Amino acid sequence: MIVVAGEALVDLVPTSEGNLAPRLGGGPFNVAVAVGRLGVPVSFLSRVSRDLFGDRVVERLTASGAATDLVTRGPEPTTLAVVGLADDGSARYTFYVEGTADRLVADPGPLPSDVRAVSFGTLSMVLEPGASAYEAVLRRESARGALTALDPNIRASLIPDADAYRARFRSWLPDVGLLKVSVEDARWLADLPEDAPEDDVLAAARQWQSEGPAVVVLTRGGDGLAVLTGSGEVIHVPPVAVQVVDTIGAGDTVQGALLAWLHDHDALSAEAVRGLDGASWIRALSYAGAAAAITCSRAGAEPPFKRELEMT
Repeated sequence: MIVVAGEALVDLVPTSEGNLAPRLGGGPFNVAVAVGRLGVPVSFLSRVSRDLFGDRVVERLTASGAATDLVTRGPEPTTLAVVGLADDGSARYTFYVEGTADRLVADPGPLPSDVRAVSFGTLSMVLEPGASAYEAVLRRESARGALTALDPNIRASLIPDADAYRARFRSWLPDVGLLKVSVEDARWLADLPEDAPEDDVLAAARQWQSEGPAVVVLTRGGDGLAVLTGSGEVIHVPPVAVQVVDTIGAGDTVQGALLAWLHDHDALSAEAVRGLDGASWIRALSYAGAAAAITCSRAGAEPPFKRELEMT
């Protein structure tokens, strides 16, 4: 069993008519949906509103094969994110998070003994008091031996003190088994210029790896994926050619597909991830890249089902 911990929200996405259409989203929610649609046992850990959007969140999880036994419900509203799309399909976000349900999640205590991996990231690791609750789960599950996966998925507009967040991020690394980060977010986390070369990003990734993670996976947008393996090798996998509608949920799909691949290949532990050879990582990243390409080919965060990947 994989647990994905974090927020679910509603993206208000521009349409061709100039309106805003609601689409279910949130990084962790998208990861849980991706894992479930790929046929792997997964449960979502979060607090979800009892409003109509919250009902739709639970329905989408169930329809995607994700369990909701770790979901609590509350009267608070659902977080909203207004999405702006650039010409290349990339997204920027404006968030409405005050007093919303997901940030009021409580520490559930030890997770069931059959949980082999737990994934964290995005707003849930920023907004208090929920961030401290998720941090407690991260540290406890790491100590128990579960594979802990982190995708910071930076939303800088919601981080009032960048240096404090960067320090907190570094404090998590000893308890992280798999770190997945975009090149853009890596530059922000390492306090590098926006145009810093990828060699500088890799240097930062090597430093982070030395502080805990077994591997560091980099998403590189139109340049594909890369991984800094347990042996220190850097492996690149090219992107899958696709007509991009938008990139909403692409990185989340990579995270979910990686976890699903690791599950299917009996590699859900830090030791197993650290021991994967180059050929295995090429297969893993190719699988994740193919899944993300399908997500990019349609509007909003719509990760593929396993049967769709099998057809590619």
